[in-house]
Amino acid sequence: MTVLAGRDRTAGPVGAVLHSRICAAVTAASCLAHLWLVAGNHHGTWLNLLMLAMVAVCLPCAVHIWRRGRARSLRQVMASALAMTAVHAVLLLGIGTGSGAGGHSHGAATAGTAAAGAAPSGSAALLAVIALEMTTALLAATLLARLRTPAG
Repeated sequence: MTVLAGRDRTAGPVGAVLHSRICAAVTAASCLAHLWLVAGNHHGTWLNLLMLAMVAVCLPCAVHIWRRGRARSLRQVMASALAMTAVHAVLLLGIGTGSGAGGHSHGAATAGTAAAGAAPSGSAALLAVIALEMTTALLAATLLARLRTPAG
């Protein structure tokens, strides 16, 4: 089933195509951000390999979603986004590392900032990434639901 085959009663096929393009663009932007992080070698080897695996799964799906909006690609992007949300939450909470975002920071906070109760910039970056991944999963899920809507 493609995006053009599934019509939404309120927005018609144009709204479905726009929804598909937004979902693909957000997915591609997430992939590019992760590639940039890998290229800059900002993380350890296992995180770099995990990010490359995520890009290898999500980037082809973004292309498929842009072109046709196939249900399989949407399910794969949704599952990957939810898995990455869980990984980023684990990194934020410091499970297994013993410290909050200390094991994964995108910028070290000064001791004064941390003592003042402000979230370290690494925590803020991880929260932003979690929000982006949840948005990606939501866009894919709602587009998948739109595909299931019978033609009206």
